[in-house]
Amino acid sequence: MKAIILAAGYGNRMRPLTDSCHKTMLKVAGKTIICRIIDGLIENGIEDIVVVTGYRANELTNHLHECYPQLSFQFIHNSKYRETNNIYSMALAFEHISIDSDIILIESDLLYHPEVIRRLINSPYKNAALVDKYKIGMDGTVVTVENSVITNVIPPHLQSESFDFSDKYKTLNIYKFSREFCDTSFKKLLIYYANVIDRNCYYELILGILIYMQKETIHAEIVQGENWSEVDDPNDLQVAEFDFNENRKEILEYAFGGYWNYHFTDFCFIRNMHFPNASIISEMKNVLPDLMHNYGSRQALLDRKMAWFLLCNENRVTALNGASQIYPILKSRFGNSPALIPCPSFGEYSRIFNNFNTYKDDGDLDITEIQQKALDAECIAFVNPNNPTGTLLDTEWIYSFAAAFPQKKILIDESFIEFSEFPSIITALEKKPLSNIMVIKSLSKSLGVPGIRLGYFYCCDQDINSYVKQNIPIWNMNSIAEHFLEIILKHRNTLSNSFTQTISDRTNFAAELSTIPYIERVYKSGANFLLVKLKGNADFANQLSRYLLSEKSIFIKDVSSKFPDGAGYFRLAVRLHSENRDLVNHLLNVDPDFARASKEDLILN
Repeated sequence: MKAIILAAGYGNRMRPLTDSCHKTMLKVAGKTIICRIIDGLIENGIEDIVVVTGYRANELTNHLHECYPQLSFQFIHNSKYRETNNIYSMALAFEHISIDSDIILIESDLLYHPEVIRRLINSPYKNAALVDKYKIGMDGTVVTVENSVITNVIPPHLQSESFDFSDKYKTLNIYKFSREFCDTSFKKLLIYYANVIDRNCYYELILGILIYMQKETIHAEIVQGENWSEVDDPNDLQVAEFDFNENRKEILEYAFGGYWNYHFTDFCFIRNMHFPNASIISEMKNVLPDLMHNYGSRQALLDRKMAWFLLCNENRVTALNGASQIYPILKSRFGNSPALIPCPSFGEYSRIFNNFNTYKDDGDLDITEIQQKALDAECIAFVNPNNPTGTLLDTEWIYSFAAAFPQKKILIDESFIEFSEFPSIITALEKKPLSNIMVIKSLSKSLGVPGIRLGYFYCCDQDINSYVKQNIPIWNMNSIAEHFLEIILKHRNTLSNSFTQTISDRTNFAAELSTIPYIERVYKSGANFLLVKLKGNADFANQLSRYLLSEKSIFIKDVSSKFPDGAGYFRLAVRLHSENRDLVNHLLNVDPDFARASKEDLILN
């Protein structure tokens, strides 16, 4: 079997990385793209390799000779690589090689594990294409498949704005063609088309013509979870670095978001899984062009719209571009004030205050400790429910505490309050204001929309509100977030039901987690996450989290470092019931090899 690798292209979309380097010479997890392709072929017994070169040809050929001195590559140079496309490179290959065996055709912007090629080699079909179910981030030619046969080839220029990708498959641009197919219809039509009609198009066009005319049958080999990536631009390269790297956990923790490009189940970041529903998303889609073409409103109108949602006085609320926007403002105002904050808790509070003491949260709060330590503080922070413990205080108690200490500033983070048994303290403040209470809320968790950045700051002290608003830019919220804030007013019942469903999911999730032998404690939670303590130590927690990510594509939050006892702790987002159940099953059925490797930190029974 012969392999043809098309590597002539300039890699324009990969600029600036390709300005001084051939695209295939870029490294992913320490190895060049071209070496990953070649290694995959060698592992499957293919060493008859043809490479069509073009841009920076000498660099590529020298690299291959240096890395694979045992192989006799056949290089075919496309000197017109700047004005032609892959159909011309393919035509050159057909014109210069001897077609004496079946052919594996590979484009050079692909990364794959060797089992991907193995699936194609072992295919019972003479002519087959590797395809995968279309997912976000994919682009290029897609196909329709019926009974394992490709019925239509749809290039990018035929994918209109209303194109439905839901039932389509993306070609991996890896094909197996029989000697007979290459030496007859495919070769003849492709060479003629490239030389006479259009040399700046894609060879998939020829496959589409043959399929449409019912002259040939191309079967689809659908990948079943095997790892592969197409790298067209620097963003693709970053995703591939994750897909082919052993240090996936570090990559995700460094990125701290942008996870739509990665394929895993996220139990780390927290959001309402039951809101917004399909109807709301559809409504947003319908107006997306208008929202993208228009500026958002000024801050005063944003505050008013937020007040309508909160059912509160608009003079007391400041709409935020995510709750994180308020932290540096609070630091500039209160950073030098002696403070009291929970421990452990969300890390921003220790960064706001330069001088702080802590009160302990180990799943139970000592009210006496809080009251005593509060005497020496000017600012007292309550994260209610607390993150990562889920510990909850009665909002009536917090209100009474603030009323008893009117000279102290009380900072309350209510980002998860809707998933608890208590109402927001804003309800009480609207009836009987207290000027020393400040409320922060990230709406990402409760509304399920972390990607559009919504939050608010609420206070009855107009001096503080004026200070906050002076530090807010004139255009503080994008139009998409603003419109979402408008339309949720008519979906209050749906939102309320989503909280109820999440609480039910949390109860079931906690009960199932309690059945896992190496979980010592599942903490009671008033949030849409659960804190669990492992019987193993922090090293075991680290190993287990890596195992789940690498073997099961599940990302969880290891919070062991937040606790001083050396034990392992996970904070687990409450996701859909089926996803929660999957995680529990994976935890119950840990791979024996992992169990043996972890026996020094915990012996799994």
